[in-house]
Amino acid sequence: MKQRRFLLLVCLAIPLLAVAAPGSSRHLFVWAMEAGRPLAQVMEMTPADIPARRKGLGLGKDFLAVFDIGPGVSFGKLVAMLPVGDAAQAHHTNYAMPANDVLYANDWLGNRTYVFDLHDPVHPRLVRQFGDVGTYGYPHSFAYLANGNTLATFQYSGGFNHAAGGLVEFDPQGKVVRTASAAAAGHADVRPYSLAVDEKHDRVVTGSADMMAAQVSHVAQVWRLSDLKLIKTLALPEPPDWYYDTAADASEPRVLADGETVVVPTFNCGLFLMRNLASEDPMLQHVYDFGYRTCEVPVVAGDFLVEAMQSGHAIASLDLHDPEHPREVSRILLPADEYPHWLALEPGGDRLAITGYGALNTKVRFATIDRHTGKLTLETTTIDFTRTWPDGWQGSAIPHGAVFGNP
Repeated sequence: MKQRRFLLLVCLAIPLLAVAAPGSSRHLFVWAMEAGRPLAQVMEMTPADIPARRKGLGLGKDFLAVFDIGPGVSFGKLVAMLPVGDAAQAHHTNYAMPANDVLYANDWLGNRTYVFDLHDPVHPRLVRQFGDVGTYGYPHSFAYLANGNTLATFQYSGGFNHAAGGLVEFDPQGKVVRTASAAAAGHADVRPYSLAVDEKHDRVVTGSADMMAAQVSHVAQVWRLSDLKLIKTLALPEPPDWYYDTAADASEPRVLADGETVVVPTFNCGLFLMRNLASEDPMLQHVYDFGYRTCEVPVVAGDFLVEAMQSGHAIASLDLHDPEHPREVSRILLPADEYPHWLALEPGGDRLAITGYGALNTKVRFATIDRHTGKLTLETTTIDFTRTWPDGWQGSAIPHGAVFGNP
């Protein structure tokens, strides 16, 4: 009997040991905004719409929430909440936690970016905030560099949707190191969206898509990282079997696991491969059509690109061992009322965090990926953002950017 009890205890312990594997993240950091009416239909096109948007959604503050995602009964427990300014559109953060544990998070429509020190996860600190940087405004995406600086895309210059924005590099203290314009002759619709940094080849690749869809762009841009010189503005080629504009609005470039291959997805679900990136004459090659018509934030997990396909309520993983010939290896379907937008990958782990729209407006979902096969599995666990909050807010909040803590 004792031997049988011992074997039973060992079997019960194995799953717990797997979940608590060394190197797993203990905390999830979520950038969100208080919203009493999170599913209300409101305008979000211009800064002039902010008062109506705040009233319609019942907005309170933007805030950073910290959740325990370790194994056991504490999973999903809120361990810290740091409210900041009045909310308009809590949007993107860094896509992964920087090595220095300093996270950028923006309220895009409010043109306000907040910078958090997360060295002590249960005591997050706001260290600075900013709006316009010189002529540049409405920053969108942030990338941590090996030298400790942060590179950001800014959508506009000279005011809201006035002209192409550019890149701004900040040092660890927030001082502006350099700026560069994305304006390119013959391409009036350039709006820098997200970015991929290839430090091995001294390159940055940016997508071009207007957040408010006021115009459609068909380009990506290649820059020299060391001085932010714009090397080339490339038109995205039409696919050979073109029947839908999958070359519209380059969104989220990503560097693959080899540290040098860059792919450029579009919001219209095309996928393009950057060729000759290290040269002065890089090119783009169309390599894949995801088959849906609205695709969002991807992550790279080993040799796999995992894409949130919003219009299909789906998330798919592509095998990119051979980047010229991507191959879907796994797909998960969310409920029909959930529209995935944001994916975050646990550093060195297998967990994915998912935020989005519809019924995802007020929760974070989780999935896992097998880094050897690319197989995706949807988890049953969620974190609900309708609750009583420590600052006194009672009710819903809308999460957007989410990142796993460094192990």
